[in-house]
Amino acid sequence: MLRIWGRLSSVNVQKVVWCAHELSLDHERIDVGGAFGGVNTPEFLAMNPNGMIPVIEDGLDDAGDSRFVLWESNAIVRYLSARYGPGTLYPLELHERADADRWMDWQTTSYSPAMVDAFMQLVRTPEDERDAERIERSRKAAERATAVLDAVLAKQPYVAGQRFTMADIACGCATHRWLGLPMDRPSRPNLERWMAERHCCK
Repeated sequence: MLRIWGRLSSVNVQKVVWCAHELSLDHERIDVGGAFGGVNTPEFLAMNPNGMIPVIEDGLDDAGDSRFVLWESNAIVRYLSARYGPGTLYPLELHERADADRWMDWQTTSYSPAMVDAFMQLVRTPEDERDAERIERSRKAAERATAVLDAVLAKQPYVAGQRFTMADIACGCATHRWLGLPMDRPSRPNLERWMAERHCCK
């Protein structure tokens, strides 16, 4: 069985849970992190010395002993996709898999960082303490990234081509977060079509 450590309000935990649902994996999720705490205990730090979520334990036996522990959300999504979804979520053809990997890395290095200030200011900061300039800089950066994704989705149904893959999970959760922020944004019809096709971040 698969055990997922992390609160569901975390976008990185959402990736892992969505992946598990897509793969129809029997799993247990344990709330830790944020208001739940629990990430600084010796037990949790033994699994992830960074004290961050998500973490998975895969291959639990009947006694509850873990066979494999992994942290970092995109690494977890890749692992689960490769182990339980080869040829579907995890492309077997080299070029298709490299394309999916590229978009997963882009989500981590470009897309999510662009929106982080807007998220922190609009969701985590009291209204009277918000920095409008930081929000606007973040909005512009995130919209540039969103335009890149929308343009790709104008040419193909999914992020990495003709099939739903692990790349759609990583980019889909980030997009779900972006579209949920309380701000005006231009219409992105291809992005909206893509997001409507699957229930993101279950």
